[in-house]
Amino acid sequence: MALDNVTKDIRDSARASVSAIEAERDAEVAKIMAEADAVISDMKAKEDKRLKEVIEQLGRQMLSSAELESKKIVLSKKREILEAAFAESLASLEAAPAAAKKKQYKQMVAAAKKVIDDPKAYCSKSETITAEDIGVSKLEKVGSITGGLILESKDGTIQVDMQYRTILQTVWDREMKSLSDILFG
Repeated sequence: MALDNVTKDIRDSARASVSAIEAERDAEVAKIMAEADAVISDMKAKEDKRLKEVIEQLGRQMLSSAELESKKIVLSKKREILEAAFAESLASLEAAPAAAKKKQYKQMVAAAKKVIDDPKAYCSKSETITAEDIGVSKLEKVGSITGGLILESKDGTIQVDMQYRTILQTVWDREMKSLSDILFG
């Protein structure tokens, strides 16, 4: 029986050692798992913060991009409106009644005579005026002019461009800010 007691004591001691080792192992596993969970939690918090910052940055970029695109569209429409207003103004000048054009052409010739003595004039082929009507020495009708006159000295060294398109473009360029303010506030 003494042998049975010794065997039992050895088994009990071995079981106690195994239990102690298992308890140590479980404590070490729990400690490692807790450390891993803490590291994972920290990493997740950092990634969540970075993700939030990236999302906010993308949101700002998208908003900025949308605002820029909106401004481009508005500017494009304003440009279209200004171009249409220019075209309508030019068409109105070119479609004026013959009597009104004759009066304007006389004024153009009078203004040009300050620079050119006895000018010759070029006008649109569709005009019904004569050189005598507007007070020039010679009147040539050309296809490249749609309205207004080009006045030239006899020797061709001085030329004054008084085409409606040229005059309107000069006024348009000079008054663009005022025109824009009137049209768009």
